[in-house]
Amino acid sequence: MKTSILAVAAVIAATAALPAAAQTTSATGTVTINGSVADRCQFTLPSDVINAGELSLQGSGATAGKLDSSKLDGQTRTLQGWCNGTAATMSVEAQRLVNTTFTTTPPAGFDRVVNYTATAAANSANATDTSVTDGAGSAVPVGMFTGDVKVTLSGSSSPTSGLLVAGDYSGQVLVTLTPSVTPAP
Repeated sequence: MKTSILAVAAVIAATAALPAAAQTTSATGTVTINGSVADRCQFTLPSDVINAGELSLQGSGATAGKLDSSKLDGQTRTLQGWCNGTAATMSVEAQRLVNTTFTTTPPAGFDRVVNYTATAAANSANATDTSVTDGAGSAVPVGMFTGDVKVTLSGSSSPTSGLLVAGDYSGQVLVTLTPSVTPAP
């Protein structure tokens, strides 16, 4: 028995001489990642051209030399764009076709201006403007979208339904996509 007590004492002494076992505790650090995406709109296909050709009616009848509205009415062109914010809007400004080579006031019975209405369609919304008055038409909500912005002309006319003055005519339709702007607090 003495031997067994001595053996147990030797084991206890040996165990006491060993270093204490290391404790295992974990710690977690955190890296927070922040970012943002600006609210914006962009055209990926920003322009196209309508070459209407001869704007006046041909022939020898009473309408010869006056506006051939079929040259403009129904003309469509497709731009492409996108807006990434839910409150984005679209507006259109139709700028009249003006004779760029004859710049003075024409005599009675003649016109050097052609007016029309332009409609832009995107994301099931239609924005419209007429070139009779300067400035853009009312903005309409288009929200978040990507895809086609179809521009269609209609209702073309000249101010007095007169003969069109010879020369080159130029005008344009401006389509503006506007993101929602949230003022800083």
